[in-house]
Amino acid sequence: QVQLVESGGGSVQAGGSLRLSCAASGYTYSSNCMGWFRQAPGKEREGVAAIYTGGGSTYYADSVKGRFTISQDNAKNTVYLQMNSLKPEDTAMYYCAAGKRNPLYGGSCLLFAADFGYWGQGTQVTVSS
Repeated sequence: QVQLVESGGGSVQAGGSLRLSCAASGYTYSSNCMGWFRQAPGKEREGVAAIYTGGGSTYYADSVKGRFTISQDNAKNTVYLQMNSLKPEDTAMYYCAAGKRNPLYGGSCLLFAADFGYWGQGTQVTVSS
């Protein structure tokens, strides 16, 4: 049974930082994709960052480029999301997801929710102004 367990959410003031963690179990972690998505109240789910666990290549939403960094520890089957320079508009429930590379885009790990078949329970991030 696949389990994705997120941690690290919380409340922070604008300009602050948080690091989210996602530990995967029961999943073939290597050579697949791990991603972070978020959903704010009343808004659609939005892809934030993705990483190819086999080689470490990453992909980011434009809204977080230069502020967020996705990384991984293969030995721990864990992916991280370092979030710096946080803004109030980053407030959302953040979800970790595990999935497959997209064959239509050269086998890349992108931010299409349909590519991710497993989801964590989410961790709340609140940024106050």
